[in-house]
Amino acid sequence: MHVSTLVGSDPSTNIAELVMAEAYRRIGRVLVLHKLPGERTLMMANEGRMDGELYRKVGMEREYPNLMIVPVPLLTYEIVIFTRGTEFIVNGWESLRPFSIGYVRGIKIVKENTVGMKTEAVPTMEQAFQKLSMGRTDVVVGNRLSGLAAAEILNIDDVRALSPALASFPVYHYVNKNHAALVPALAAALQAMKADKTIEKLQKQGARGATP
Repeated sequence: MHVSTLVGSDPSTNIAELVMAEAYRRIGRVLVLHKLPGERTLMMANEGRMDGELYRKVGMEREYPNLMIVPVPLLTYEIVIFTRGTEFIVNGWESLRPFSIGYVRGIKIVKENTVGMKTEAVPTMEQAFQKLSMGRTDVVVGNRLSGLAAAEILNIDDVRALSPALASFPVYHYVNKNHAALVPALAAALQAMKADKTIEKLQKQGARGATP
């Protein structure tokens, strides 16, 4: 199964890849992951040029009608604001309006909630943090796990995540409707993995940076 996801190094992607590789193994399939920039990952999955999308929030089928959700969450995705010395009270997305905002292109929740604000979309979280460290942006908005990992990779030790999170939600695997027959089997495999604590174990493994 050829499955797409966003380009870049991201512990959440590691976790989702570990979980879905095991789920596919349990139903006799092999996961092959393709990392693509921006919305190409969703478009190619929707058009059937990829067999699925590794992980997204609920409701993607409204915009991409050829995608079908596998209704068992893989992990919780937390969107936070990262700063280097810029301090302010976080009170929802409007808190960001006075600032220049870096984020990873293709993360739709950030794009949708910063319309009309000063934003700069880049291909990877590492690039977003490089712009932050050079003073090109005031803040970076993105997934907590991927931001902390990017800061560690770049050896930027004065970045911190502000509280509370802007959003927190479960993410799910999607397949192109050509593979609709696999959805019940994948859901059953994931439910079994949840019951036998495999998902919990893989979440810890992926958060440490391990990949399949």
